[in-house]
Amino acid sequence: MKYLNALNKIAGVGAKRMQLLLNFFETGENIWHASLENLKNSAVGEKLAEKIFLEKANINPDFEWEKMQKENIQMITLPDSLYPALLKEINNPPYIIYTKGEFNINASPMISIVGSRRYTAYGSQIATSLAKDLASAGVIVVSGMALGIDTFAHRGALDNDGRTIAVLGNSLDDINIYPRDNFNLSREIMRGGALVSEYPLEMPAGPMTFPARNRIIAGLTLGTIVIEAGEKSGSLITANMALEYNREIFSVPGSIFSPLSFGTNNLIKSGARVVTGIKDILEELDLNKETTRKELSPKNPTTAEEKILLKIISADPLHIDNIAKLAKLQTAMCSGTLSMMEIKGWVKNIGGQNYIQL
Repeated sequence: MKYLNALNKIAGVGAKRMQLLLNFFETGENIWHASLENLKNSAVGEKLAEKIFLEKANINPDFEWEKMQKENIQMITLPDSLYPALLKEINNPPYIIYTKGEFNINASPMISIVGSRRYTAYGSQIATSLAKDLASAGVIVVSGMALGIDTFAHRGALDNDGRTIAVLGNSLDDINIYPRDNFNLSREIMRGGALVSEYPLEMPAGPMTFPARNRIIAGLTLGTIVIEAGEKSGSLITANMALEYNREIFSVPGSIFSPLSFGTNNLIKSGARVVTGIKDILEELDLNKETTRKELSPKNPTTAEEKILLKIISADPLHIDNIAKLAKLQTAMCSGTLSMMEIKGWVKNIGGQNYIQL
């Protein structure tokens, strides 16, 4: 394993060439100690053979493996039984994936939620709500930990004590976690799920790593849900890859006047399944009976104030002053009731004392 990890640090040794090398040499150790002549005979091409032979002199497999262990990163190879079953089915699976977190990736069905880094209150609400409901149904929520919709998806799953996986376009060592604003989120994800990457230690995020990352998101999951995507959004790349892998595509409709709904509405025009709630997803994937872990918490108001507020607050943000006015309650009483309802998971303050019903 340590030799395969070391080889993975050499640019150009992708999954296909790694397999060619293993077909010829049988083990990573044999590859590492091979002569230049034998490397050239392995069908990886003369240039790559020379590159491997020269660059391995500057890589210490034991040292690299020790660094990985210190970071608590696990390495899984394509033939391993722990390798994600669905990911094996795509036409270009990574030969090596790295994981961080105490979690078996094959434990439960997985569905990905992706969307724009720019988002509206509507998009954040939908991402959070769908992720929470999927987590309640025993589904693992997969996303890319980008700012925006991805972040709301991860947090929605975590808020309901669910499990979530973040697939990253960089290595999993702490210093390279990206975006840095989500470093704390990455720690939370590992407690109930995992971080996943195909990149070895000390690989920063870059323009070319994200499309590759997107194929893993699409390949890991039974289906992909797209929430708010502009005309050229990277989320559409994930959706197209999912379609290529014969996975289900779900799209949340948005306003025809919003640029962030252009991609999602276009997906629906092209045949994606319209999502108005978790039932659409579970029925399409036939997961109703298989995955249900617990019933979604019913909203059973215990006070007259809770009953009134549940009738007033909807999916559209409403300021506390307007809520109090409509409910004919004093602001202090309204605030206390809203705080209790938020603890129960019925409403959410999305900022500036604006509340939505979950």
